[in-house]
Amino acid sequence: MEVCGPADLEVSGIVFDSRKVSAKATADGTVMYVAQRGTQTDGHKYIPQAIADGAGIIVCEELPTQLVPNVTYVRVENSDIALGRLASNFYDNPSVKLKLVGITGTNGKTTTVTLLHRLFTELGHKTGLLSTIVNKIQEREIPATHTTPDALTLNELLSQMVAEGCEYCFMEVSSHSICQHRIEGLTFAGGMFSNITHDHLDFHKTFANYIQAKKAFFDALPTNSFALTNVDDKNGMVMVQNTKAKVMRYGLQSGADIKGKIIENGFEGLHLQINGKDAFFRLSGRFNAYNLLAIYGAATLLGEDVDDVLLKMSNLGAAEGRFHIIRSPQGGVAIIDYAHTPDALKNVLSTIRDITCKDEEVLTVVGCGGNRDALKRPVMAEIACQYSSRVILTSDNPRLEDPYDILRQMEGGIPEDFRANVLTIENRHEAIKTACMMLNNHGVILIAGKGHEKYQDIQGVKHHFDDSEEVCNNWKINNQQ
Repeated sequence: MEVCGPADLEVSGIVFDSRKVSAKATADGTVMYVAQRGTQTDGHKYIPQAIADGAGIIVCEELPTQLVPNVTYVRVENSDIALGRLASNFYDNPSVKLKLVGITGTNGKTTTVTLLHRLFTELGHKTGLLSTIVNKIQEREIPATHTTPDALTLNELLSQMVAEGCEYCFMEVSSHSICQHRIEGLTFAGGMFSNITHDHLDFHKTFANYIQAKKAFFDALPTNSFALTNVDDKNGMVMVQNTKAKVMRYGLQSGADIKGKIIENGFEGLHLQINGKDAFFRLSGRFNAYNLLAIYGAATLLGEDVDDVLLKMSNLGAAEGRFHIIRSPQGGVAIIDYAHTPDALKNVLSTIRDITCKDEEVLTVVGCGGNRDALKRPVMAEIACQYSSRVILTSDNPRLEDPYDILRQMEGGIPEDFRANVLTIENRHEAIKTACMMLNNHGVILIAGKGHEKYQDIQGVKHHFDDSEEVCNNWKINNQQ
């Protein structure tokens, strides 16, 4: 680290967006601007503007050729790492003052943290939540814009949780946030691993990089924390092989410290045996059995009574947009689920097939997001065809891409002998309407990909769109969400 300029300064605010400098400038202190090298632009280009707007401290990886008098420059090796540590220190290290538990993995993060927040609230604790759907300080909601917020927002939210007496916070830890050091400077009481399958390769480039990103979270856990891993996932033990934390394993197969067994699985819920104790849960599916084992494991590792945990867990409903069941007056069932990766789609469809009778129709409506990993598009279509009676391919947040290009790529995964059972309907409204009309009285529609989202992102504009609303409007029933 290299410092140029006055050193004895009081920081009144930290920003990494030069456009926010003027709003933070006050007479009581100095604004610090952290110049980061992003994927879209380089914050170093905006140092002159930040200074013009009132920044008195510049943190950067490369010093400008011309230094402005009375401005302090701090050169660091990595601005992302520096921002995380600065943010933690600025907000008086809030993660140390509560028990922060993070979960990473491809699927299951949102369900797990959401239900842990509900569980610990039911157990009488003041609890915070940081998730894809929403951030919460106890029951007060703050809209979420990312799976894991930026370092400043993270620490500000944690600071508010501490101020309001929260004892715990459960948060999703995305692979992006690990690579971009958004969690740098945080102290975790525990880390959890759900599973890992091919996703986000548009960002990570290779699956090996994706694995290493997740693993880095566990490598950094302190010795007094726990690392709870899914031993049934082939990379479950890879995640914790270098961790200093206490390792605990959960799974439905052998070798687990927290061992589950599925007794019964249906649309009404799961009958599970966990470490020899029987309980009925309102969640359905094998994938939710893993989520429940993770929740149980985290709660007991945090010192909660086993029987209290199981009793409260038995009343927990699904997170929004996760295997949400809507029943038609005629007897059909629609399931709204966020499944937007091949593995998640396979898990949901496998669950539906396990629950339904062999002769029941399963109709899947599915799309793939634009400006994201294109390699999974034909795979998603192939999986939908494998487990469904009929499939409708449609739009799912095309963003800046041509939706018809996305659909053509998906069509590449349709098996030749199944093509007569596939429709391509770009308009998602029409696709869901068609599915509702086609379904027989005892069949199942899976509408995959969006789950809790209430919009369609088309050419940078978010238009209101809610899969649950669409189904209920077509079936002329009240939304049961």
